[in-house]
Amino acid sequence: MGILEKIQSIQEELARTQKNKATEYHIGLLKGKLARYRQQLLEPAPGSSSSPGQGFEVQKSGDARVALIGFPSVGKSSLLSKITKTKSEIANYAFTTLTSVPGVLEKNGAEIQILDLPGIIQGASEGKGRGRQVVSTAKTADLVLMILDATKPDDQRQILERELEAVGIRLNKEPPNIHFKVKTTGGVKYNALTPAKYLEEKLVVNILRDYKIHNADVLVRDENVTVEDFIDVINASHRSYIKCLYCYNKIDAVSLEEVDRIARQPNSTVISVSEDLGIEDLVDRIWDDLDMLRIYTKKKGFAPDFVGPTVVRKSKNSIEDVCDMIHREFKNHFKYALVWGVSAKHSPQKCGLSHRVCDEDVVSIVTK
Repeated sequence: MGILEKIQSIQEELARTQKNKATEYHIGLLKGKLARYRQQLLEPAPGSSSSPGQGFEVQKSGDARVALIGFPSVGKSSLLSKITKTKSEIANYAFTTLTSVPGVLEKNGAEIQILDLPGIIQGASEGKGRGRQVVSTAKTADLVLMILDATKPDDQRQILERELEAVGIRLNKEPPNIHFKVKTTGGVKYNALTPAKYLEEKLVVNILRDYKIHNADVLVRDENVTVEDFIDVINASHRSYIKCLYCYNKIDAVSLEEVDRIARQPNSTVISVSEDLGIEDLVDRIWDDLDMLRIYTKKKGFAPDFVGPTVVRKSKNSIEDVCDMIHREFKNHFKYALVWGVSAKHSPQKCGLSHRVCDEDVVSIVTK
């Protein structure tokens, strides 16, 4: 029996198994096996290599990467052409785009790489179409921009989310609050700060056994963690936690009441590419969701450079990170920094490498 057949068999068993307290242990083991087989399906066969010119991967460039994901002919290529200078092939039939098409969105002095990926279809995570390569490339993105058709049923979003979930992409989620460390001896040691509601020690041990892990430390810090969360922790190297912005296109073809309903959904925005509606708001939303900061540098005796800012992420906004963005040698010869702006208690403030900067701060690096 091949991997696809094993996956289908487990999915069928999960579908017919009634969910209750008596079956949750069995269901947990099935979910562990399903995740393991899916991971095997996504791994290249031993000795295989991609043919020249067949790969999807585009070298990451700019200050951030955004992946456009959506069903065929939903408007991704048209949107790419609208917000960047790239002209992606456009047509009213499925699979016009057959490879990754990169474009660059210029915003607030930053360069944001936008990848128009081929249309994803239901079953892509099991190798249908070219979805496997699509989602693998999407894992490298800093933001997933899911393009949806406002004129079609709501289940299109759920279908795409399931496909991305199946290949290890977690949208708008944080990594589970579980400490997990594989050891060489000592067996499995399970502890929970508070009793976990959905994860028992026996289930943890047996899932690890299925993964051929017999020695490990497991510390559950959150009582609400699930079996799926623990499986994700085991497969941490194959999981990507990415922000997602749901963008509904073709709002010119639905009622105002429907547009209002869609726009009020979490992490959602509405546009019409053909009528040029909401495009500027979408670009602003992309900038906000990427959590990017503009830092202006200043040389001693000169005015600040307000033309070409250094762009950093909010998660990496220390003076040390700014030094790395400008030139790695700066950190080795760093003496102190002078900071003007919101993050400074007074202007200028003399700071060390650990100081956290804010958007549009001015920074002057003083070296030894």
